[in-house]
This record gives sequence, structure tokens and C-alpha cells, in this order.
Amino acid sequence: MKKGIIAVALGIAVAVSGFANAAQQQQKSGGTYIAIVCKGFMHQFWVAVKNGADKAASELKAQGVNLTHTFEGTENETMVDKQMEMFQAALGKSPAALGFAALDSKAAIPLLNEAKNRKIPIIAFDSGVDSDIPLTTVSTDNKVAAGVAADKMAEAIGGSGKIALVVHDQTSRTGIDRRDGFLNGIKKYPGIEVVSVQYGGGDHQKSADITKALINANPDIKGIFGSNEGSAVGVVLGVQELGKSGQVIVIGYDSGKQQIDAIRSGLMYGAIQQNPVKMGYETLMWAYKASKGETPPKFIDSGYVWADKSNIDSPEVKSVIYE
Repeated sequence: MKKGIIAVALGIAVAVSGFANAAQQQQKSGGTYIAIVCKGFMHQFWVAVKNGADKAASELKAQGVNLTHTFEGTENETMVDKQMEMFQAALGKSPAALGFAALDSKAAIPLLNEAKNRKIPIIAFDSGVDSDIPLTTVSTDNKVAAGVAADKMAEAIGGSGKIALVVHDQTSRTGIDRRDGFLNGIKKYPGIEVVSVQYGGGDHQKSADITKALINANPDIKGIFGSNEGSAVGVVLGVQELGKSGQVIVIGYDSGKQQIDAIRSGLMYGAIQQNPVKMGYETLMWAYKASKGETPPKFIDSGYVWADKSNIDSPEVKSVIYE
């Protein structure tokens, strides 16, 4: 784990230093420079999104497009102010277009207005903003997908009992939509009581601590939903640490090796799987197209599938999971 954190930190440093270099290359060569600012590199999800963006860039270059791009994010998904600094720095390099996954759906609005005034197209991805300035949002339909997670929870606990949610935040559109999609979905089951909705910032340890507090306060709790990779892994850890594996159903969102292993071993009932590679691919591809004057559809669904022990190794699921 420590080696992974060091590698991620080095990746961030490279991304930041490469940010200015890419813009300089564009200015010298007359090519197209695209900046992408994500939520952070705390989870493997964002590495997979970056891989998708890199794939799109490679395809465009193979077609003869003179393109440079950067992909950067904060150290974790709570650093809204730092993300705004990255967004401002990106605008300062005058990109042809900018991809943006917002940590806070409102905080970026002044910078989005600046981008609009400077005619820099914005492609939102993963998490939209409370603004119509982005030309499109490339994302999972999170409300629908979280509703499926609610159905699976009801199935797993027999349609009755106490449950709780550990959500990564209440400021981003993904946090809001997954929370609300799950809560709306669970309303179909009158025998199920939601005892609490807690927020762990997508951090493993914080989410584990929240989980232990939830279980201690509600010893008869039957299930907990974790709304992203870090939240879900944290829930599994908390359940394990209290010796409640098999007694408390855990349903997650996203992939990563720890979640995949948890599903295979039965520690996690299952999880919603997004398609982060497609998300990154469509984000960069449409950023380039928008820079050339093309208008994307208002929403681009990057898709999702449900994965549990019965289908984790199926071709459909293997095509979207990442470790």
C-alpha cells in the first residue's frame, strides 16, 4: 500500500510538471492542447479513467492530429480548494478544451464562467456541476445505478431490516446522485429502515471507523451501502474488524483489487461497476471534437454493470473492472 501511495504521489508530481510542458509544446508546435482535471488519484478508478483518455489521445495522434494533453488531480477527494487552483492553472495555459470532474458541484462556477468568457469548451465527466456551461457530462447514470444497488440490498437482506449508507461526499454530483438514487430506490421496500447516512470522504479508514460506529449503535443492522471505491472498501474493513463478516451485507460501487477480492471471497455481496476507461476515452475525444467546433450530446452515458460472485469473471464484467 505504501509503495502504491508513493507511486501515486510521483504520478501527481509528473502530471503537474508535465502540465506546463504540454502547454508550451502546444504553443511552439501550433498543435492542440487539452487539459483534464479529475478528482484525485486516491483510488484506482482515476488511473483507469486516465488510461481511457490516453487511449483516445493515442488514436487521435495515429490519425495525424498534433495533440498534447495532461491529466491531473489532487491527492484526495476532499481537497476542493486545491482542485480549484488546478482548474485556474489549467485555464492559465489557454487549453483548446478542458475536461473537469468536480469535487464540488458549485465551487467551480466562477471558473466555468471564466472559461465560457474565454471560449474554452468544458467537458464535465464523472461528476457534473450546477451549471449549463459544460457542453456535456460523460458519466454513469448514477441515480439509476444506485437504484439497482438498492434493489440488490433489498434482495440480499430479504426485504426487511435496518441498513445505512456510507457516502463519499455530499458536495459532488456523484455523491448526491448515488445517495439519492439509493434512498429513492429503497423506498419501494417498506420493511427496510435507513438508520443513517454518513459521509467518509471516500477515505478507507474514516469509512471503516464510521462503519464500526454504525454497527455499534445498531447491533441488528443488516446491510451497509458504500457509494464509491474508498467508501465500500472502508465498510468491508469496518465489518471485518468487528467480526461481523457474513452478518452485515456490504454493497459497493466501483472496482479496484480490494473490492474484487472482497466480492470473490464473499465479504462483499456485490457492487455497481462503472466503465472508467470509456469515461476517460469519451472525455478526451469530445474535448478534442469540441475544440474543433463539434457539439456533443448533452449527456454521454458511460454505462455500468452489476457484479457479484456469480458473474465477476464473466466477459461483460471483466471488460469494465480494474485493479
